[in-house]
Amino acid sequence: MNIPTIIPLFLSLLLLFPPLAICDERQRTYIVYLGSHTQQYTPDQILETHHSCLTSVKDSEEEARASLIYSYKHSINGFAASLTPQQASKLNELEEVVAVIESRPRKYSTHTTRSWEFSGLNLAAGYDVAESMKKETTMAEAGDLLHRAGYGKSLIVGILDSGVWPEAESFSDEGMEAVPKSWKGICQTGQEFNSSHCNKKIIGARYYIKGFETYYGRLDATEDYRSPRDKDGHGTHTAATFAGRQVRNASALGGFARGTASGGAPLARLAVYKKIGGNTCFDEDMLAAMDDAIADGVQVISISIGADEPLSPVNDSLSIGALHAARKNVVVVCSGGNDGPKPGTVVNTPPWILTVGASNMDRGFLGTVVLGNGQTVTHHKLPKRLPLISAADAALPWVPDNETDQCLPDSLAPEKVRGKIVLCLRGSGTRYLKGVEVKRAGGAGFILANTAALGDDVFLEPHVLPTTAVTYDETREIVRYIRSAKGNATARLREPRTVLGYKAAPFMASFSSRGPNVIHPCILKPDVAAPGVNILAAWSQASPPTKLSQDRRSVKYNFDSGTSMACPHVAALAALLKAIHPTWSSAAIRSAIMTTASTRNNKGRTITDERGHTATPFQFGSGQFCPSKAADPGLVYDASYTDYLLYLCSYGLKNAGERFNCPKFPPPMYDLNYPSVSVPKLNGTLTIKRSVMNVGGDGNAVYFFSAKPPLGMTVTARPSVLFFSRVGERKEFTLTIEAREYYGEGGYGFGWYSWRDNYHVVRSPIAVSMG
Repeated sequence: MNIPTIIPLFLSLLLLFPPLAICDERQRTYIVYLGSHTQQYTPDQILETHHSCLTSVKDSEEEARASLIYSYKHSINGFAASLTPQQASKLNELEEVVAVIESRPRKYSTHTTRSWEFSGLNLAAGYDVAESMKKETTMAEAGDLLHRAGYGKSLIVGILDSGVWPEAESFSDEGMEAVPKSWKGICQTGQEFNSSHCNKKIIGARYYIKGFETYYGRLDATEDYRSPRDKDGHGTHTAATFAGRQVRNASALGGFARGTASGGAPLARLAVYKKIGGNTCFDEDMLAAMDDAIADGVQVISISIGADEPLSPVNDSLSIGALHAARKNVVVVCSGGNDGPKPGTVVNTPPWILTVGASNMDRGFLGTVVLGNGQTVTHHKLPKRLPLISAADAALPWVPDNETDQCLPDSLAPEKVRGKIVLCLRGSGTRYLKGVEVKRAGGAGFILANTAALGDDVFLEPHVLPTTAVTYDETREIVRYIRSAKGNATARLREPRTVLGYKAAPFMASFSSRGPNVIHPCILKPDVAAPGVNILAAWSQASPPTKLSQDRRSVKYNFDSGTSMACPHVAALAALLKAIHPTWSSAAIRSAIMTTASTRNNKGRTITDERGHTATPFQFGSGQFCPSKAADPGLVYDASYTDYLLYLCSYGLKNAGERFNCPKFPPPMYDLNYPSVSVPKLNGTLTIKRSVMNVGGDGNAVYFFSAKPPLGMTVTARPSVLFFSRVGERKEFTLTIEAREYYGEGGYGFGWYSWRDNYHVVRSPIAVSMG
């Protein structure tokens, strides 16, 4: 009765430097990871150690020094350097070297008025944070998460992204107190960014460019700022969602979603760590940023960046940086990726990262497409009735058959499109460029149509001409009408309206990457879901709302969608919990967020996917995050840095921590004390160890076990009742999962177990596949 041995993926690193590659003398950038700094060395001593290591494979000391790109001197021990594959292979053989990671471009990429109100925080329009902080606390306020957390005013949070637009109102320091004495960072100046752009809100800013310039050469100043200033918009948006100040009367282009915009931790101090390169992120630059953030005194880091495919922990700089953050008790929250709905695509999957999926919220932007037959399809304004044509009927003759309906660049015949509304199908190409193509061909507007796989996922976006996005069911109605009209179809687009309380919400976004976790099969990912569709937040005024070069518009606030937008929501909650419970570990904070998450929508039913089907933990993890419940979870599943090192021992990595020796028989990976359970290839019966710590207000507590096992299985706990006599007390228990028979789709079955007292429900999801 066991799980078949999981072959450690890190063993594949032995194949990173095959014999044929040794003949390749081209210089590339590699990160040489040496573990952690456990002794007190000066920066100069660390640098000399790294130089010495390089000298062992270079022809001279001068060449060794010239090849060094970064020397990581704080928590992370290692360096980035220009090496040939042969030199990298030699370094990889050294006993003190944990891993050698080749950096390459495009390995990583970047993956709000209503969202916080929908999530249960009191940041609705008219709720004044500043006034609330001034007045005497009432009993009602004492129980409010934001008030208890001081709106994050004692916290220093970090954002690793494309920089910041410091002039945005979201980053005003009006009325804020002095910078915390614990801050150790700097305000790095550069192109169009000076020391005055840091204040009591943006207390520090840095930028990282060495890896980018080693690969591409000197940065073209027209492509990005050589400074922490954001030219893309993504970093400003995520930073404002994370910790932006309250800004009234904010709206997107066209006045949509007008209301009070705020970050989740509006008084937290913000430290900005910019990786340069737009959507391209280099390992060595990101690792340097994380090393600095940990040393600067950041307590929570939000990273809306991920690899283009799941990576093993010893080939993933974000994983390495996050492990060192966990050692210093820094919470790292990352986006799970935008490669859904394909399974097995979730990234940022180590157990020491809090991984976030994206969901929709209850705000809809409903307009009307009025067809020529009088039918309305509800879901820019073109009130005049115009001819309607499908892109497939207007495609140029040389366009491949599978692309005729996509409105890809230079695919439409102007003589067929001019003055018409065009139906464009989503799939290939970007949504914005479809509108650009319709405009090029002389179209008056277009309808952005969903495929079956995209279901009800629609976005409100600032297209370059009047546009309406429609669901899959609505697409089918329009296609039927166009065919029946036989060349005489017409339509008009009415101006959309904002609708709050839309049901059912949330539902999972089609783009949100899914489990199973192909790198860490015994760790269920993503961990939680949060709003990530049509999120309104501050924007860089150097970036048009579409990010297209031909778009000359400028906005202060903009909509954006992705797990990038979901990530800072959860990071903000982690910051609030850190303020309320400063002694909690990063694992305890993750546990509180996970075990209080909800699997129900606002109709009281199980959360669905974009097609209306019941969603699973491979989409939402433990569920939709619930800020109002997370501060009082009752019990938490704690884990330490040593626990993670033991986990890596089981994974196959033997020297991840300096002066740490793996035991002869390390605990199995599934015994890591995680708030969820994932069992790949169960064969018969498996017993799993877990422990919980009492963090409820009442030291005397009794918790009872209950479970809803996956179909065809049983789940039991021993003991099934936990008695606590004090806060901080820990209790161990075992879960036994027994397989009887199973008919689940895709091999995995899902269920949950929970511990309950009179006040708390501590809920954990279960995912099991049969062997």
